[in-house]
Amino acid sequence: MIDNKNFILKTTLFYSFIFLIFLGFVGYFNLNLEIESYKNEQKNKLIDYSQKIQRAIYDFTSSKSDRFIMPKSFQYNVELKNNFQEVIYQTKNNSIKQDDTTVDVELELAQNRLGIKYLKISKIVSYDRLYLKFLMLTIYISLFVFISIFLIIKSSIYPYKKANEFLDAFFNDAMHELKTPLGIIQLNLEILQENQPNTKEISRSINGVKNLLLVYQDIEYLIKYKHVKFTKEHVDFSIFLKQRLSQFESLTQPKKLAFQVDIEKHIEIKINRTQLQRIIDNTLSNSLKYSYPHTYIVVKLYKKDENIIYSIQNYGDIIKDTKTIFNRYYKENSIKGGFGIGLNIVKNICELHNIQVDVNSTKKDGNIFQFTFLKNT
Repeated sequence: MIDNKNFILKTTLFYSFIFLIFLGFVGYFNLNLEIESYKNEQKNKLIDYSQKIQRAIYDFTSSKSDRFIMPKSFQYNVELKNNFQEVIYQTKNNSIKQDDTTVDVELELAQNRLGIKYLKISKIVSYDRLYLKFLMLTIYISLFVFISIFLIIKSSIYPYKKANEFLDAFFNDAMHELKTPLGIIQLNLEILQENQPNTKEISRSINGVKNLLLVYQDIEYLIKYKHVKFTKEHVDFSIFLKQRLSQFESLTQPKKLAFQVDIEKHIEIKINRTQLQRIIDNTLSNSLKYSYPHTYIVVKLYKKDENIIYSIQNYGDIIKDTKTIFNRYYKENSIKGGFGIGLNIVKNICELHNIQVDVNSTKKDGNIFQFTFLKNT
């Protein structure tokens, strides 16, 4: 079952990121246009101020006054020069740094009484206001996009969420209803087998029920593992493995298989019993399913360097991709049946408990699945 919150959040972040990248390009060009527009606006103000100075100079030239009044402004820096480019008058801001951004206008004046030939006006401009505006706009748009996409995705998956909840409830009810009759069938078949030993039909029926129970236990685990806390407990691995092997003994008969067992005594481990059973049952089930007839299956359990090693070896077709087989619903051989969920369950349990899994498949040595339960696991 999909973790809805994580799925919605990840999907929202992904689409928001894609949208904002596109928006970023548009915003970048728009910011450049605003900067150019702001530059032109400031330049027009410089031109207006330069016209005031020109009028004052020309008015002084046509008048008989001996006193020239310069139109002053603290916003601009002014330089008045003669024909030889010598500065006659200036209002220079010494705090201007070399890397400051400035706009300027330089004009050539007509002959006048002051002997001014060139007029230069400059001003420091700052784009902080534009950058702040762009940043605030980006934040607002990002939040709006994120919230909008989040709500759209959430509302779009709502029907699927309800359907998923319905399916969960259905499977829970179905699994509950199946467990009791399967147990009754198995019990009655075993009683029949005691009364009528060596009956092929009864043996086949018992094996069929056992296979059904294995599938049932896998599906039950898949339904529960995200909602149930599987607490660790001390388990005698040696005894537990022997018990599980005894349950699979009858399943070896149809293909005339045999177990070769090498189990060290008194190997204890701290793990959840249900999860350990899923590892053992799925590996044994696969070994039986994919073994050639009249071969043997080697089951080993031993300690090595304070780590616990559980391995199972069978002889069958070579595994083409030892990594893909752990993917859910993947089946190496579709003719053999099954749902392709067993090894995926094993992989998830191993990742949860930091159990190292090694798979080797050769024509000479067959298929070997080795599980290393590390000391600190």
